[in-house]
Amino acid sequence: MDNNNNNNNNNKILRLKCAVQNYEWGKIGYESAVANMYSKNSGTKIQQDKPYAELWMGTHDSGPSYINNPNAALLTLKSWIVKNPDFALGHRILHNWGPDLPFLFKIWVIAGDFAIYSLKFGVLMCTYSVELLTFMVLSVAKALSIQAHPDKELAKTLHKLHPNAYKDANHKPEMALAITQFEVLCGFLSLQELKNVLHDVPEIVELVGTADANKILHVSEDDGEDKVKFALQSVFTQLMTPSKEMTAKAISKLKIRLNMECQKRQLTEKEQLVLQLEKQYPADIGVISAFFFNYVKLNPGEALYLAANELHAYLSGECIECMATSDNVVRAGLTPKFRDVQTLCSMLTYKQGSPEILRGFTLNGNPYIRRYQPPFDEFEVDRCILPQGASTVFPAIPSPSIYIVTVGEGVMYTGSSSKEIVTEGDVLFTAANIEIVVAAVSELQMYRAGVNSRFFNKLAASDK
Repeated sequence: MDNNNNNNNNNKILRLKCAVQNYEWGKIGYESAVANMYSKNSGTKIQQDKPYAELWMGTHDSGPSYINNPNAALLTLKSWIVKNPDFALGHRILHNWGPDLPFLFKIWVIAGDFAIYSLKFGVLMCTYSVELLTFMVLSVAKALSIQAHPDKELAKTLHKLHPNAYKDANHKPEMALAITQFEVLCGFLSLQELKNVLHDVPEIVELVGTADANKILHVSEDDGEDKVKFALQSVFTQLMTPSKEMTAKAISKLKIRLNMECQKRQLTEKEQLVLQLEKQYPADIGVISAFFFNYVKLNPGEALYLAANELHAYLSGECIECMATSDNVVRAGLTPKFRDVQTLCSMLTYKQGSPEILRGFTLNGNPYIRRYQPPFDEFEVDRCILPQGASTVFPAIPSPSIYIVTVGEGVMYTGSSSKEIVTEGDVLFTAANIEIVVAAVSELQMYRAGVNSRFFNKLAASDK
C-alpha cells in the first residue's frame, strides 16, 4: 500500500460533506436543527415536509462523509484514510485499531415537552469504533427510547444470532456533554429511593406483584451487592414484561391518580415527567418504569458518561455525545421500534446511584479550551469558545481529529499554507500530529473529537 499517494493533502485541513438520515422521529423541515446544519454543510435545499433526524459525519458505511474538494473526484473520507493510513492516523492508532478512525462524533437536538429551548444547534456525539468514524447531528421531536448498548462480547453474540436487528459486533460506550440544559434518565435509583417508589406508586406494585416488590422492600445494603442486584433485576424484569392490557390499565390508573393529586399538591418533578412521557407514548411500559431511574439535568458545560450495559433515555435539550461506533441498541420502552426486553433485562449492570458528572478541565492554562475525558481509551472531546478577535492553538497530538463549528466565524490553519475560513455547519478533518491554530472573526464555538490522551500516556508509561 502506498502511504504517500496523496501527499498534496499532507498537512491540510480536509473539509467534509456529510450525509443526513430522515428517520420518522426527526423534526420536520425548517423546524429541524439537523436540516439547517445539513443545508449549510452540503448546500442542499431543505424539504419542508420531510423529517431530518441525524447528520452523520465520518466514515460509517450507512452515511459516509466525502472530502469536499470541487477540484477533485468525489472521495470518501474512509477511502482517503485507507490510502494514507500512517499519515492520517499515526502508527499507534493504526497498530491498535487498524486503518480507520477509532471514534464517532454526533450532534443531537432533543425537543420534548419537558422544557423549551432555543434550538439553534444540537447534540454532538463522538463514538469509538474498531472500524468506523462517524459524526452525526440529530434532531429529535420527542424523547428517545429506554435503551442500553451491549458490551463487545454480547454485541458479537447478538450480531451472530440476529444480524438484522444488531448490525455489527461492536460495543458502544458514550458520553453526553450539555450545550443547553440537557435532561436524561440514566441508571437506577438508590435502594432507599426504590423502596420509596414502591411505597408511593401503587400501580408499580400492581404490575410486579407483592412478592417481587417485597424483594426490594425487605433487602438491605447489609445483605450484600449481589443480593441487592438480584432483587432489583427480578422486580425490574417483572415491571418490563406485563401484558399490554395490564400495562395500559396501570398507566391509565396512574394518570387518573396524578391528575387528581395535582389538584391537592405540587407533583414531583418525576411525576410531571411521567405525565409528559405518557403524552408522547400512551400505554407504553417505559412511562411507568421511568420511576426507577435517575432523572438527571445537566447544566451547559457538564457531561456524563455511560458504559456498555448501562440503561438510559435522552429526554430533551442540546448536547454533544461521544460514543462507540455501532448501530447496536437494545430497546425496551418509549419506542415503536423493535424491543428486546429479555435481552435488556439480562444484560444490565444494575448499577445504582447518581452518575458521575464531568465538568472538564483547561488545557495547560488555555482559557478557551476545556477537555472532557471519560474513562474510555477511545475518545475525548474538547470544547472551544473563542471571543471575537481571540485565537488559540490545538497542539499537535498523535490522533486524528474531527472538528465541528457550531456558532460564529473564524479562520482555521496549520503551520503550512493550509487555511480554511470556517462558519456554523462546517465539519473538518485533520490528520494525526498536526497543530491547528484557530482565530475568531466573530465569537466562535467549536468542538473537537479525538482518541483519549490517556491512551497515549499509558503507552508512554509502558515504554519506560
